[in-house]
Parts: sequence; structure tokens; C-alpha cells
Amino acid sequence: MNINSKIKIIAFDADDTLWVNETYYRETERAFTHLLKDYLPEEKVSEILLKTETQNIKLYGYGVKGFVLSMIETALKITKDKTENEIISQILTLGKALINKPIKLLDGVRLTLENLNKRSVKLVLATKGDLLDQERKLKKSGLAKCFHHIEIMSNKNQDDYQKLLERLEISPDEFLMVGNSVKSDILPVLAMGSYAIHIPYHTTWIHENVTNNEQNNERFLKIKSILELLEAI
Repeated sequence: MNINSKIKIIAFDADDTLWVNETYYRETERAFTHLLKDYLPEEKVSEILLKTETQNIKLYGYGVKGFVLSMIETALKITKDKTENEIISQILTLGKALINKPIKLLDGVRLTLENLNKRSVKLVLATKGDLLDQERKLKKSGLAKCFHHIEIMSNKNQDDYQKLLERLEISPDEFLMVGNSVKSDILPVLAMGSYAIHIPYHTTWIHENVTNNEQNNERFLKIKSILELLEAI
């Protein structure tokens, strides 16, 4: 990777880049599908839930609240609007438990951010999701002080990143994005002429999967752990 020495901003995704997130969602999904096992096989329930979530993104955006609403809608679909009150209550309990999951930082995150803050670059948190939920997780993480700027986005496409760069008053070749999602953190950033580093997480939401990994782009690098970031840049 040929990184421009003029880079002024290094931005980080949050969920599954800095702390555990998708693992908790998958645990919640398994508990949800188990609630409806008497109606359909659990694998089929997951399939319907994913379809419902995908359709609802443009209405609810990303985050726990949209996920809970999609679980309720899925339950109503499967039971043909005859979902027992007890199931709805348990879905709401699952949602609240998901919101209150502990924040578990990934290995090397704090050390890496603290070391980068000693360099002549500014660190930015650029994550998508529900505003209240992401603010809550950031506060619990204890990482807020590591960032010069915090941007909680409703989505992460090229236009969203362009607006972020305008607010930060930098050009594309002065910006580096670090994240676990090729779809959200890598491809839009490369498309506008910036730099991107991919740190895969062992579990990725199916909606975020893409086939283009951009391995041949000179502004792209894939590393195994955030600990490798200090040497990479």
C-alpha cells in the first residue's frame, strides 16, 4: 500500500472494528429463531428476518431499534398476525438485553489509538447506526477522548463520506478509513480517491458482504489485526 504522506485524518469504524458487535446480534437472532421454532425451522426464520431487515433499512436505518422492529414484523409474518403476546414480550426483552450488552474492546484497540494520537494525524470515529445507541456504546468504551471528531452516520456511501470530508476540510487524498466492512468502510472511500485499510472480523452481517475486495488497489491494504496498523502506516 502506497500511503500518501500528506494524510491528515485517520477515521475508524466502530462496530466490529473497535469493539464486539455482530456477535451479540447473532446471539440475539438465535434466541429469536428459537422462539418461533414451533412455526418454522429456525434456519427459515433467519431467512425471513434477513429479508425483512433489508427491506426496512431505508425506513429504520441501522441499529438495535430497527432490528427489534424487524423481529416483531417477522414474527407477525410467520404467525400470520397471530403472534402471542408472550412472544412479543420476549422479543422486546431480547432487544433491551442487546442494547445493554457490555462493550468489549477488540485486542490492541486502546494501545493502537493511544500510539496514533502521538503522531501528526487526527483520529476520527466514523460509524453508522442509531445515534443514541452509538453514543451509548462510545461512552461505555472509554474511547471518546481518543478522537478529534465523532461522526455517527445514517449510512456510509460515497456521498456520506464526501460530506464528512467537507466538514473536516480535507481533500480525499488526505483521508484514510479503517474498518471491517468492505461494503461500508472500503469501497466508497476508494471510489472517492481516499485510502482504506480493511481489518476483517470473524462474523459479518450478510447485508454487508460483497465480492469485490479491492486487493489490487494501491490505496488499499488488508491486515489481520488493528495491532498491525502501527507498522502499516
